[in-house]
Amino acid sequence: MVTLFNLMIMFFIMVGGVWVFCSKRKHLLATLLSLEFIVLSLFAMLMFLLNNMMCEMYFSMVFLTYAVCEGALGLSILVSMIRTHGNDFFQTFSVLQC
Repeated sequence: MVTLFNLMIMFFIMVGGVWVFCSKRKHLLATLLSLEFIVLSLFAMLMFLLNNMMCEMYFSMVFLTYAVCEGALGLSILVSMIRTHGNDFFQTFSVLQC
């Protein structure tokens, strides 16, 4: 019973992150934070499921490595966008600009 309750809480946390990702589309920082929130909830769910099935935790380390690389890539895109355009609004830059 406790395991089902924990999985439901993690699922609703992930759904909340998806809702924030879909509703806060004006700022790049808000979308990146919601993506990291989704990844962390998926990591917690993965750790919980692997622990309950008595499996090894190697896949969780690979998942965490990809999550860190995704966060670093998002942060570098955010920094380069702020340096070139001055803010993180999606409406202030055009895709057609070089």
